[in-house]
Amino acid sequence: MDRLERWPGADRLIDAVRGAVHAVPLGRGRDVLHGRWLGHPVHPLMVQVPLGTWLSAAVLDLLPGQRRGARTLIGVGLSAAGPSALAGWTDWADLPKEQQRVGLVHAVSNLTAVALYASSYLARRRGQIWRGKALGLAGLSVVAVGGALGGHLAYRQAAGANHAEYVPHVVGAGWHEVGALAEFPVGRPVRRLVGEVEVMVVRDEGGAVHVLADRCSHMAGPLSEGDIEDGCVRCPWHGSLFRLADGWNVEGPATAPQPSFDTRVTGDRLEVRLRRAGDEGRGAGAEAA
Repeated sequence: MDRLERWPGADRLIDAVRGAVHAVPLGRGRDVLHGRWLGHPVHPLMVQVPLGTWLSAAVLDLLPGQRRGARTLIGVGLSAAGPSALAGWTDWADLPKEQQRVGLVHAVSNLTAVALYASSYLARRRGQIWRGKALGLAGLSVVAVGGALGGHLAYRQAAGANHAEYVPHVVGAGWHEVGALAEFPVGRPVRRLVGEVEVMVVRDEGGAVHVLADRCSHMAGPLSEGDIEDGCVRCPWHGSLFRLADGWNVEGPATAPQPSFDTRVTGDRLEVRLRRAGDEGRGAGAEAA
């Protein structure tokens, strides 16, 4: 797996496929496929249908007199494979190169499994039961390899994970000074540290100061290097858009909001405090102390 992550042999193909995925005019459907509405990627949820039906078909193949049931389950899995793959490709196109290399092999494995199951389904329809069972077993073996690659993507490479989840666990309670108010120019994001956590500070024209965790929840891109757009910041790596007032993820591929901070000015010093669950009613603007 480590060698696959570092292997550049398919990078030109990856770039071409990524460009093709981005060129598909999905509009707001892209965020639907990312799972922004759900709060985490939707692809892992969708793949449960083909995996579950194909595994169930293999169990029925071991029992006598279950030909129609096994064939039906394979057909249901094939019907669900297309939407699952579309969601997976949409996520894959917004990953770093190392994840894309593993993800490409993951996709090839799953496409091979789909081809085997389609052949199994056709063989069963023609009455070639033993051939259908053999093709189904081969498909299940290949999809297991694809699943292992998907697990590596999710758990070893953290594709789809919330890369800002750690922030509430390492930021201490109470107020933290981040600098003099004059150090933060209007409309330009500035990176500062709260303990060991990087934060992005933005002062708007009305005098309010907004502070978000700097590392994007999607793939830890530096928000302080992004553009400010109509009260939001856009991640420079993959284009996720977060609302400055509360860190809400307005556009994907990020599926989780960004940790945000309350602010106040004591004398001429800006202080921040992590906004925790239940603090939604607090304002994010600077308040005089």
